[in-house]
Parts: sequence; structure tokens; C-alpha cells
Amino acid sequence: MDTDRNALLGVDLPVVAAPMAGGPTTPRLVAAVGWGGAFAFLAAGYREPAAVAEEIAAARATGLPFGVNVFVPTPVPVDEAAFRRYAARIAGEGQPYGLDLAAAPRTEDDDHWAEKIALLVRDPVPVVSFTFGVPPAAVVHDLRRAGSRVLVTVTDPVEAAAAAELGVDGLVAQSGHAGGHYGTFTPDAPASVRPLAELVGLVGTRTGLPVLAAGGVGGVGDVRAALTAGATAVLVGTLLLRADESGASRTHRDALADPRRDRTVVTRAFTGRPARGLRNDFIDRYEADAPLGYPALHHLTRPLRRAAAEAGDADRLHLWAGTGHRAARAAPAAEIIEELTRTL
Repeated sequence: MDTDRNALLGVDLPVVAAPMAGGPTTPRLVAAVGWGGAFAFLAAGYREPAAVAEEIAAARATGLPFGVNVFVPTPVPVDEAAFRRYAARIAGEGQPYGLDLAAAPRTEDDDHWAEKIALLVRDPVPVVSFTFGVPPAAVVHDLRRAGSRVLVTVTDPVEAAAAAELGVDGLVAQSGHAGGHYGTFTPDAPASVRPLAELVGLVGTRTGLPVLAAGGVGGVGDVRAALTAGATAVLVGTLLLRADESGASRTHRDALADPRRDRTVVTRAFTGRPARGLRNDFIDRYEADAPLGYPALHHLTRPLRRAAAEAGDADRLHLWAGTGHRAARAAPAAEIIEELTRTL
């Protein structure tokens, strides 16, 4: 496992900072994790290509290994009528912030896919990982030829087999206990939730590839269990949300520490794609009405979520969190990584 990890990631510690798109992952967090001896991913999702290039330059300046995560454009279209019904349904939530959600356009985009791939081929990084599906074989070929190792996030053995056929260097096995969006290829029918160690074993047996484990990690015991099951390394995301170097909003950080928010649920109410977060009033009010529709619903609610985060309004914000969220604490990232690896 140590040999696989060093060859794949270039580090000795078996913990990896997961990419957390939308703000929590910052170059400062990536650097802090790297200086702590672990591996970290930048999150290219929802970022303009120029901003991704700047963050790559900052990470490269540290001289430490790092990776970049990219969303594969696998849209879940929502028709105009369903979109308009949902926009009208949630319109009242935007009124306190001067937002006319009912009139919001239905936006379907690919998150600057071609530009980001071109950037990564032109200016290669040590590792590129993909989420939401398998990239075209030509993309995998071009990235590997440029010198990057390529990983794909999978949520069951069938997805793992499809990714392995592309000749990737490894897989990220994400269990349904993970915070944020499921990496599933089929958001309309996500895989059943399995214990992380079980998923690691199934994916590793099916493909023979190095497997990074992700989902629901709440401490060193979860890390140890995943490694024992055959994981090359273990991703942590929620545990770093309250780190000093995290870009998570104060509203999100405070909610993670709020003893009243003791339950995570899977929701599509904020983005139209299954994601796990702390239960709040917005989910309770609108989950039953929310259609599948990504990225259209993401763009619809994004202004509301930004305003809510700034206002300290945790009941109108996507509070992404995995099932191990209770262990997240305010501390330097290097201290959190050291705590997770000290007794391994």
C-alpha cells in the first residue's frame, strides 16, 4: 500500500484532503495539508478556468504534490415547465434578500469543461481526478501523456469497472455517507449506501486498481478500517471544513458545531442532484417538490445560498456534511491530519 500510495500520490501519509467545490477548498488549505505530509486536491468545480490556473500556480509554488478535481459534464436536464414550477415554489425564500427566483433563467452549462481540460493538458499537474462520470477516453489519454495520473470517482463496482476500462491509474470509492454531492453516474438511481470498507473491498476486487476511500470518515478508526479493507489512502472533507485554512463560510462552520443540527440527509432541493448535508428548513420545505435537474437547480439557488451564507441564515444554505460531521473541529489543518494519522 505504501508503494502504491507513493507512486500514485507522491506522499507517505495515507490521508488526502478531498476537493470541496464552491469555496471550502482553498490554496491555503491545500498548502497546509501538503506541509503536513498529506496529499490535497484543488476543486475546479464551479471555478472559472483563469481562477483554476491561479490556484494551480499557487499550489505548484509550494513544491508539494497536489491534484485537481474536475466535474465531468453529465447534465440531468429538467424541462422548462418543471423548472418554472420549482422556481415559483421557492420564490418566497429569496424575497428577504431582494432575489426574484421565480424569474430566474434555466441555465444548463458544462462548467467550462473544454477549457479546464485544455488547461490541464497544457499545464499538467501530478494528479487529475474526475467526479460525476467517466471522461472520454481521449481525455484520459491526453492527460496521462502529459504526465498526470488520472483517477475517477465511483460509487459501486459497476461504475468502477467502466472507469477501469479507460486505463485510469486509480479510483476514488465514494460511499453514500460522504458529504456533498454523490459522485454517482446515475443520479436518478444512486447506488445503495454501503459501509466504506465494504465498498473499498468490492471496488478493489473488481478492478485490481489502487483505491482511495471517501465518505463518512469521522476519525482515525474510520481511516484504519478503510486501509485494512485495502484502500491506498483515505479522503477527508467534512473533517476539514472547520479547519483554520478552510474557505467554508462562518454560517456553515457554526452549523457543523451546532448540537441541534445532529442529522444529515440526502437532498436534491438545492442543486437538483443528490447530495448529503445537515438537515435544515429549506430541505424540509422543498425536498418533496424538487425535481432532478442539475446544474439548472444549482444555478437557480446559488444566489440565495450566497446571500444566506453572508447573512448567517443556515436554514437557506446547503450545509454539506458527511455522516462523520460531529468530529469536525476548529484547528489548523496540519493538526487535524496529524491526529488522523498519529496512531496508524
